[in-house]
Amino acid sequence: MASDSVVRMRIHVVDHPLVAHKLTTLRDRRTDSPTFRRLADELVTLLAYEATRDVRTEQVDITTPVTGTTGVRLSHPRPLVVPILRAGLGMLDGMVRLLPTAEVGFLGMIRDEETLQASTYATRMPDDLSGRQVYVLDPMLATGGTLVAAINELISRGADDVTAICLLAAPEGVEIMKRELAGAPVTVVTASVDERLNENGYIVPGLGDAGDRMYGTVQ
Repeated sequence: MASDSVVRMRIHVVDHPLVAHKLTTLRDRRTDSPTFRRLADELVTLLAYEATRDVRTEQVDITTPVTGTTGVRLSHPRPLVVPILRAGLGMLDGMVRLLPTAEVGFLGMIRDEETLQASTYATRMPDDLSGRQVYVLDPMLATGGTLVAAINELISRGADDVTAICLLAAPEGVEIMKRELAGAPVTVVTASVDERLNENGYIVPGLGDAGDRMYGTVQ
């Protein structure tokens, strides 16, 4: 019997042929930026469908053209969607297409390429997230540092249910999150857990730098 002290962080790899198909094209180095953005958008919507299975709802009485009935609607407070800038912005449309009434916040984070440590340079979201379900968007769970820092920020503001949606994850990043977020109400939903990280902190086989693939490299 599992004890209450067992790590609560969960990892869910979405096993679906459409997910695998779109991910394969995203990985291909020949895929141009417009196509990459479109496919990433479509893939996020598929991942979001799985990620929102436990979204909180409440009963509501309505009247159809035929009779009265009881249905459900999203509970208050509404879910909060938080893309991590900049690459997370490329996932936002795919997420809010499924949750159009959700509120949107933003976290600007940057990773030091030498130390691989993440730091926050901008935030735009409510100070009090008590009772909120939060969906964090970040294409790559690589070293785990960025997502750990982002999720700790959300939890410090009172979020009690955080789901990170990532296109890809590395086993090293997953382990870091399990260790650093032990006991936290966190779920990671991803299309794949890949083989490993390389010496530069990139996921292998991966798909390269998601931000550069989406928007091009800024010189």
